[in-house]
Amino acid sequence: MNFAKLDKLKLVNTIVLGMISIFFLVPLIWMLSTSFKYESDVLVYPIEWIPTSINVVNNFKAVWMADIPFYLFYYNSIKLAGIMTLFTILISSMAAFSFSMLHFKGKNLVFFLMITLMIIPEQSTLVPRFILIRWLGLYNTHEALILMGMFSIYFTFLIRQYMISIEHDYMEAAKIDGANYFTIYWKIILPLCKPILATVGIIKFIWTWNDYQNPLIFLLDRKLYPITMGIQLFQDDYADNYAVIMMASVSAIIPLVLVFIILQKRVINGISLGGVKG
Repeated sequence: MNFAKLDKLKLVNTIVLGMISIFFLVPLIWMLSTSFKYESDVLVYPIEWIPTSINVVNNFKAVWMADIPFYLFYYNSIKLAGIMTLFTILISSMAAFSFSMLHFKGKNLVFFLMITLMIIPEQSTLVPRFILIRWLGLYNTHEALILMGMFSIYFTFLIRQYMISIEHDYMEAAKIDGANYFTIYWKIILPLCKPILATVGIIKFIWTWNDYQNPLIFLLDRKLYPITMGIQLFQDDYADNYAVIMMASVSAIIPLVLVFIILQKRVINGISLGGVKG
């Protein structure tokens, strides 16, 4: 009897969560549908979820082959997101390895001070960062964004919490075999951390790809703009053409979807593994 009630409760929860999921997917479905339409069909009521007239080719040309260099914004975003994601994984994992596997004087104090910095809003550091970047001569360059985004306290904390669950016997056995700390980190610990590294990679890539604030403040040259700034230019030039704007938006989210599809298996494995260890 109890099992029957649990099955019914599970069914109800599944239906409710499915309806909520559809509710959140409606804007995405509308964006995709609108990107295929003629502008005259965008605001038709009731909404045509499946367009009767397809204008996807012209919308595509307006985005990728018009005066606004959308392909250049795309390249800039891929460059920035890719480099910052790789550096973040490398630096944060090295810091996490030090805080979780090594023993040195003042380790807990340094870690505590680093964690306390998480309470400082990013916006409050804009002026000091702006002054520093100008002083370094990196203003209006991609290097400025990369320098500011290549380390993350949050991801260091996240990876460190995962590494704590790894048995220290691996490290001790490697030491007996004569391995140094870098070899232990690179060949033993990192392969065991693939799930959390994949999670960090996805989150960092998405955050960087969607970042609007830092490019707005630290970039002036339109040739250096990432996709977020590029879409803003489209909104200025195509303010009355929702179909073209939606085509640009659909094009902008494709890399995010691909990154998640490629790495989702490792992320799910990481969540499952964390649940088993907990």
